[in-house]
Amino acid sequence: MTARAAARSRSRLRPGAGAPVVGTVTRGTTNPNRLRRMDRWIAAVHGAELRRASAPVAVDLGYGAAPWTAVELLARLRAAAPRTRVVGVEIEPDRVAAAQPYEREGLTFRHGGFEVPVPGRPALIRAANVLRQYDEAQVAAVWERLCARLAPAGDGSRGGLLVEGTCDEIGRRHVWVALGPEGPRTVTFATRLGSLERPSDLAERLPKALIHRNVPGEPVHAFLRDFDRAWAAAAPYASYGARQRWLRAVGDLTADWPVTDRPARWRQGEVTVAWEALAPRG
Repeated sequence: MTARAAARSRSRLRPGAGAPVVGTVTRGTTNPNRLRRMDRWIAAVHGAELRRASAPVAVDLGYGAAPWTAVELLARLRAAAPRTRVVGVEIEPDRVAAAQPYEREGLTFRHGGFEVPVPGRPALIRAANVLRQYDEAQVAAVWERLCARLAPAGDGSRGGLLVEGTCDEIGRRHVWVALGPEGPRTVTFATRLGSLERPSDLAERLPKALIHRNVPGEPVHAFLRDFDRAWAAAAPYASYGARQRWLRAVGDLTADWPVTDRPARWRQGEVTVAWEALAPRG
C-alpha cells in the first residue's frame, strides 16, 4: 500500500457512533447505467433467493461520489423481488450527505465501510470497483469479512451473495466474482459484444484477486488464451453477428472449462466459470 493510501485508510468513527469504519476512501468514480450488466445478472441469478426472503436487504457498498448505482439497483432488483430494500454504504461522509435527497421508500444511505453497518444479515452485497485500489494481498481478508455479513444458508437457501468485481467507465466490460457465505463460487465475464475485438480484452477488467494473475502458468491466463482461440475458430459465425460468434466460442469452451451457465445467459454477452477453475495458484 502506498503512503497516501495508508493515510487514507486509517480508522474513522461514524458520527454519533463508536464502531470504527473499515476501509479506504476510493476515487468515487461513477456513471449512470455503469453497472447494468452486473445488476441484470444478479436479478436473474439471485432473484429467487431475494423473493424467498421475507425482508431482503441489498447493500451497494462503495457507491461513489453520486448515488446513481444504488438508485438503479433498487429499480432492477424490485423488478425481480418487489420486497427488496437497498442500502447504499459509503466511507466518505460528504458522499453520504450528498445522497440523502435521493432517499425514498426502500432506499437509504449510510456512512460505513467493510463492516457493512446495516441491521441483520444482507441478502446481497454488491462491491463494484471498490477493491481496485487495494493490494491483492488484502482481498482475501475483505472477502472473508464481507461473506461473514451475508445471510446464512439453510432451509433450502444458499444464503446471501457477495458480488465483487470491476468494470469500465461506461459499463461495456465487466468481470466479477460471486461469493456465498462459504466463499467464492464463480467468475463471470460480461461485455457489450459489438465493442469486443477478442475475449482477452476483458483482462483489463479482471477483479483485484485475478488481475495480476493473468500471466503464463496461472489458470485465468490459460482460460483467456483458450477463449481467444475459440473466438478465432468461431470467426465464420461473425457474418451472423457478434452474438452468434460468442455463442459458438463459449460452447466450444465448455469442452475444457467448467462453464456453469446456459445459452440464455451467453446470449447476454456473458459466461460464468466455476471459481475453482480460475483461482490463483499458490
